[in-house]
Amino acid sequence: MIVEGKNPVKELLRSDATVEKLYVLKTADPQIAFIVSRALEKKIKIIYADKELLGKLTVSGKHQGALAITTEFRYAEIADILEAAKKKNKPRLILVLDGIEDPHNLGAVIRAAECAGADGIIIGKHRAVGVTDTVVKISAGASAHTLIARVTNINDAIRTLKDEFINIVAADIDGESVYGGGPSLKGDIALVIGGENGGVRELTKKLCDRVVSIPMFGKVNSLNASVACGIILYEILRQTGGLG
Repeated sequence: MIVEGKNPVKELLRSDATVEKLYVLKTADPQIAFIVSRALEKKIKIIYADKELLGKLTVSGKHQGALAITTEFRYAEIADILEAAKKKNKPRLILVLDGIEDPHNLGAVIRAAECAGADGIIIGKHRAVGVTDTVVKISAGASAHTLIARVTNINDAIRTLKDEFINIVAADIDGESVYGGGPSLKGDIALVIGGENGGVRELTKKLCDRVVSIPMFGKVNSLNASVACGIILYEILRQTGGLG
């Protein structure tokens, strides 16, 4: 897997991920200097490359002078997410993504989830994008710090969370408003975000304990999945006192 860009590479080096080699431009940029010093500490092979070589290796074309070659993304298990959540002194907060196919959306969701302190993300193996080079880039390095489980059946994953007494909340246009007198989002929550094309599937929605929506005041009746995800995540934090 290729991780490119100064911030994604920095976050990768801060994580426990296995980095096979690092390509950097020889420059006085302090961020590149930090990346090199961190790589030296971790005894990672460093290759000083010119712009032409980095251009050939890049996926997005935006390497910013730093590019790392790492092992394939290591997915977690649902049990890993639940175990990590138990160690935190706060309500559990998990994301379940039902059919997100756009890698830019997934990367943005991962970034929002990590910033909001979510315990982990569950994605499907079928009709959904996995963690690719593009996803890692768009997440701005957040994927290196986020537990992500990839499951065969999203509905079975939801049933597992329900068995753990986690409230399942779907985000959908026909739900109650998350604001005002809407449903409480306190306690242990798994937030289900639907795909770009059809939202949360009906069978999945029936498994959820409640359905919430974001009020719309314009002519377009839906938000990008990652934007909706961020809004609801921070409303959950507000209600649980997680914003301080």
